[in-house]
Amino acid sequence: MAPQRRALPRGPDSAGSGPGPGPSRGGRRHSSARKSRFQQDPRGRWLKAAILLLLSAAAGGAGLVVWSRLRAQDAITEGGIPAGGVTEVLAHRSDNLRDKFVEIPCSEDYDSHKRFEGCTPRKCGRGVTDAVITREEAERIRRIAERGLSLGGSDGGASILDLHSGALSMGKHFVNLYRYFGDRIQDIFTEEDFALYRDVRQRIQQRIAQVFGISSSAMYLTKPTFFSRMNSTEAKTTHDEYWHPHVDKVTYGSFDYTSLLYLSDYSEDFGGGRFLFMDADSNKTVEPRAGRVSFFTSGSENLHWVEKVQWGTRFAITISFTCDPEHGIGDPLLA
Repeated sequence: MAPQRRALPRGPDSAGSGPGPGPSRGGRRHSSARKSRFQQDPRGRWLKAAILLLLSAAAGGAGLVVWSRLRAQDAITEGGIPAGGVTEVLAHRSDNLRDKFVEIPCSEDYDSHKRFEGCTPRKCGRGVTDAVITREEAERIRRIAERGLSLGGSDGGASILDLHSGALSMGKHFVNLYRYFGDRIQDIFTEEDFALYRDVRQRIQQRIAQVFGISSSAMYLTKPTFFSRMNSTEAKTTHDEYWHPHVDKVTYGSFDYTSLLYLSDYSEDFGGGRFLFMDADSNKTVEPRAGRVSFFTSGSENLHWVEKVQWGTRFAITISFTCDPEHGIGDPLLA
């Protein structure tokens, strides 16, 4: 399936509520105003939520659910971290984990959606492995992200690149990478880049299926799946505020399994930026390490957020899966 190069869903038209109209069908719109040169391609609600997810912020109804739960716990400090909360490290950066898995009771989130036998979670939990993707492969994947994100980037501290839909952060908005740059994309990415991307995705999918005892063929890649680049630049829009707790299944009804492949090292490439699961008794922390895969069932049993990046740059890929074939997407192809 070739990358989606059609016009992206339109968002709110009012200037203060979101990105404005995207490029015309014939390509980049031309205007005497400099602002029109960087024409945003509105992503609609799912892209906004993607930013919030990727950057670990809550969107829409998810925020109400999460924050109501948080009020019952300790007061929230800046960055979304409970004051006085206990933090345990689930995976240190220095660890070399073949497989680490913690099973936890499933939430009721899955009951309000259609269930798919052999896929919908009945066993829930979270896992970390350093044995699926090598550091060398992670470095190659990171270079793909760097090349793509070098074409744009957010004004704030959080940028995304979605090879499936073409979404790329550009200033305070987004463009469709494939429509905006056209045939020049062939000079930025190679067939080998996309082949590696597909292979990495497939291996992660197979490991998730193995751990949760489901069929890999019953899982479908779903949107949003994307690269993220995060640094300590001050947030310019709400999309840059990636430190708010959220639940993936609440934000996206289609999500059943979420995974993150880290492409840089905590404490070496960046400070802060750790991934934290929020449990009733403590916070469980995953320290990013290039090649490390963190994966978990997407319901409220895995409420989570990301710390603010204090220095350096954090790269990762969020790869999400659904059991519902109607919400499946194909791998990107450099056609």
